[in-house]
Amino acid sequence: MKQYAVFPAEPEIIPRKLKIKAEGNIELLLKEIINQISPKSGSHYSLSGGNLRISHLNKDQDAGTYQCLASNSFGTIVSREASLTFAYLENFKTHRRSSVSVREGQGVVLLCGPPPHSGDLVFSWIFNEYPTFVKQDTRRFISQETGNLYIAMVEPSDVGNYTCVVTNTVTKTRVQGPPTPLVLRSDGVMGEYEPKIEVQFPEIVHVAKGSTVKLECFALGNPVPSINWRRMDSIPFPRKVDMRKASGVLEIPYFQQEDAGTYECVAENSRGMNTVKGKLSFYAPPHLIEKPQDVQKLIDESLVWECKATGKPKPSYRWMKNGENLESAERVQVANGALSISRLTLSDTGMYQCVAGNKHGEVYSNAELRVIAVAPDFSHNQVRSQTLVKVGGDALIECKPKMSPWGVVSWRKGSEPLRESNRVSILDNGNLRIWNATKPDAGLYTCVARNQFGVASSTGSITVKEPTIITTLPSTLDVTVGESVVLPCQVSHDPSLELKFTWFFNEQVIHFGSHGGFFEKVGGQHSAGDIMIRNIQLRHAGKYTCAVQTKVDSISIAVDLVVRGPPGPPTSIHVEEITDTTASLSWRPGPDNHSPITAYTIQARTPFSLGWQAVTTVPEVVGGHRLTATVIDLSPWVEYEFRVLASNTIGTGEPSKPSKQARTKGTSPKVTPANVSGGGGSRSELVITWEPVPEELQNGPGFGYVVAFRPHGATGWMQAAVPSAETSKYVFKDESIQPFSPFHVKVGVYNNEGEGPFGSVTTIYSAEEEPGRAPTRVRAKSLSASEIEVSWKALPWNASKKRVLGYELRYWSRSEKEDTASVQRTVGNQTSTIIRGVKGSTTYYISVRAYNTAGTGPPSAAVNVTTKKPPPSQPPVKVMWNTSNSKIILNWEQVKALENESEVTGYKVLYKKNRHSRPNVMETNTTSVELALPTDEDYIIQIKPFGEGGEGSSSRQITIPRIPGPNAVGSASKVSTLSALSTIALSFTARTSL
Repeated sequence: MKQYAVFPAEPEIIPRKLKIKAEGNIELLLKEIINQISPKSGSHYSLSGGNLRISHLNKDQDAGTYQCLASNSFGTIVSREASLTFAYLENFKTHRRSSVSVREGQGVVLLCGPPPHSGDLVFSWIFNEYPTFVKQDTRRFISQETGNLYIAMVEPSDVGNYTCVVTNTVTKTRVQGPPTPLVLRSDGVMGEYEPKIEVQFPEIVHVAKGSTVKLECFALGNPVPSINWRRMDSIPFPRKVDMRKASGVLEIPYFQQEDAGTYECVAENSRGMNTVKGKLSFYAPPHLIEKPQDVQKLIDESLVWECKATGKPKPSYRWMKNGENLESAERVQVANGALSISRLTLSDTGMYQCVAGNKHGEVYSNAELRVIAVAPDFSHNQVRSQTLVKVGGDALIECKPKMSPWGVVSWRKGSEPLRESNRVSILDNGNLRIWNATKPDAGLYTCVARNQFGVASSTGSITVKEPTIITTLPSTLDVTVGESVVLPCQVSHDPSLELKFTWFFNEQVIHFGSHGGFFEKVGGQHSAGDIMIRNIQLRHAGKYTCAVQTKVDSISIAVDLVVRGPPGPPTSIHVEEITDTTASLSWRPGPDNHSPITAYTIQARTPFSLGWQAVTTVPEVVGGHRLTATVIDLSPWVEYEFRVLASNTIGTGEPSKPSKQARTKGTSPKVTPANVSGGGGSRSELVITWEPVPEELQNGPGFGYVVAFRPHGATGWMQAAVPSAETSKYVFKDESIQPFSPFHVKVGVYNNEGEGPFGSVTTIYSAEEEPGRAPTRVRAKSLSASEIEVSWKALPWNASKKRVLGYELRYWSRSEKEDTASVQRTVGNQTSTIIRGVKGSTTYYISVRAYNTAGTGPPSAAVNVTTKKPPPSQPPVKVMWNTSNSKIILNWEQVKALENESEVTGYKVLYKKNRHSRPNVMETNTTSVELALPTDEDYIIQIKPFGEGGEGSSSRQITIPRIPGPNAVGSASKVSTLSALSTIALSFTARTSL
């Protein structure tokens, strides 16, 4: 702890005081460290509680290091040291300074030479007259370490007087040095030269944790050098780092361990570069992280106090008792910050301090030790009221009274002193132990404790119980996967004790209700802990332990469960040798799960198969003793994976992991394309098509097709190679080919291994010509507003090979262009058709042409037809119904067509008995109709008007409910029906008008 006494420029001393506080009866001891001056009683020293006040401070007498000692009835402690120093700043010597003469372009250093002082200083320079101060930039720099002014390259404007100003940051006083004139020499201008670093930082700078460090670096040079900073380990600067290039200062606040390292300043201009390096070394004063705490101990107990601190360098430790250093002795050990004292005595009572320190400071931690004397006391640690033990077992009754110092411990059974024997012993710590207990050992036991301060006792009882015995014998059970088994655990025990059964599977506790519901408790009796394992799986094989526990004893029994099941998966599947159609395999057996392996099954898959498929092997049946087999009937040039499954009398196990992919060798192809056909195409073409051969049947790389063809009746074949396996078409073009001429065609296969067979011969016709004539007698008639009937005369089928497969109709309205016409086709010799979906009251143009596989023939002359007016758009309204003599009478209002609609010539009544049945249709040219009364289901009725333009808009659906019986309609009900009729009519009118 440092305190500054402040001295102003005047000789008068401002009094300061140093406060050091402690609790208790305090005696203050002053230690002068620097000048070895002991304080004497005098008027300028005074104590107030724990505070020291020094008046009329004297720099020579009072500067130094102080420490406070605080004492009371419990002991003495000392404070950390406090340093008292005095800040001052004397005046510059007044002798005149010589002028500094430099060339233009040359660098210069103006020395400050501060006067004697104490306390931190701040430097600045006046240029010519106050208040004009030198401003720092890339060319001018004021070192706050030396106070010197550096000008990297002098310019004519720099000529003048420079005065160093020094300010003490503690006293706030300021003094000025004598001016230094700067003049230019007249013997020329300084040429360019490389940087010369004049302001450097030390090679090693020790920086305290959390402090701010500033590194200065400035160079002279022409041109003016640039200053840059970097770390030698290439770690980028964190954002907190301030690099003030204009003033040549690197500032690192909140210095931490990661900021330590070697830093480099680089000064550079066009003439060269210069560098300077320095290492920032991290240090931290001690900081306590584990402190001793006040304790109260009994005589003869032991004490261990731990004291730990962080810091760099690593702190050392010392211990003090009542203000005096402790050294290791017989009972006292001091090592690595730990203090241990064995066999405590009353004299060990006192105040202890741990002091952790390094060269950067010390920290203190205080703790009090009280060693007390106590008469025997059982109030906090009574003898256990009841101790249970089984016949033949061992009993231990603890006796732990609180007493200091430790005295004598004795025992009574009942009212008689307890006699020790080969089964009964009082241990050195006062506890009572009984071996091989018998029934007579039961009773009351009293522990009696004595020391020089008193006597006390505590009583408890021993109860002897019958031992617990498991009556079930250890066994080994053998079961098969899927079966259930009961594991028995039956005991005999003292009936007054409760039993607790716990089961373990391979030393792990079984939690009933989990484990997938396989385990279930079935022991119904108090003395039985049997469990059942249902639907046993292979994973349930192992060691089962039943543990039985009472308050007195515990015992266990183990059962080994062997589970037989299908074999485990074989391992190490290898393809030893492979040909075009066979593969030799080997493998290693997996676990047989306690039932010998009887057979192996081999499966394979390819990129073309649907999952794994069984394969044919040699031998056909692979016995359980075999570990090799040959797979046959494989496809050439296909990548295969194989796996093996093992079987025993219980079943077939899981498959092995697949083998590595292996490709069978190639061979010439054997499979020809399917569905060879063709025909069509353009004039003078023979089009041949086929289904490509699947990749798995191509038998090797370089697969392709050979297409052979010849005209009908010729003997020689023409051939063409198609080298792409995916191709499914070949077109042969020759101007000599007659339209629709028959050809014999066959398609063969080949690959890099050789040629394969040809497929069967099929007949394919060459391309035909489109029909050469147009249909005649084309007629068109409007059937309604949306339908036109078209008819024509068919073209004759002749031997010119210009077949007709059907007719194509093109139709377009007067407002459309022909090239946007709609198209409708017929098939075969049909000579009429109906065009639907056209617009009403519209003129359409229609042409007809024949077509075949080569295209369409010439069109007929276009005919025109105007469609009829659209049908009525208004639906029938005011639909009413009534019943009379087992009939329903429907009435509705007449529909009137609009001016652009066709006249109404009649009505269609559609009625059906449910929503899914086909409707019946009744036509009428009136506005009423009679229907039979429905007796089994409701009627659903709709009414449509129609005219020559077609059917108009339909009325809403009307549901007429069925009549429940043959006599339901009579004269009496007719009135109510009629009254309901008006309601229905009104309701329907309202709905249709919406």
